[in-house]
Amino acid sequence: MSKEYVLDCENMTDRERAHEYIAEELDFPDYYGKNLDALFDCLTEMEECSILFINLDALEMLGDYSGAMLAVFEEAEQANEDLTIIYDSMDDEDFYE
Repeated sequence: MSKEYVLDCENMTDRERAHEYIAEELDFPDYYGKNLDALFDCLTEMEECSILFINLDALEMLGDYSGAMLAVFEEAEQANEDLTIIYDSMDDEDFYE
């Protein structure tokens, strides 16, 4: 059965907090390196799951880093057929149906 995660971008106030929040929410291992390379590695190792991003506008706090981070999620989705990335164009309730 596929796991479903929700990442609320309002909890990603700076680079360090973004990585801490992502690691916590996605159950990354303790050795997670909290950088984009480590993010890609962990995402490509995930078993069947969906990750829903909500409140994307809040990523403005990360500046250019937000684009780089989202690109890593998209690249990992292409590399890992068990990973699905969804952006908040739908209601959270629809995600769990």
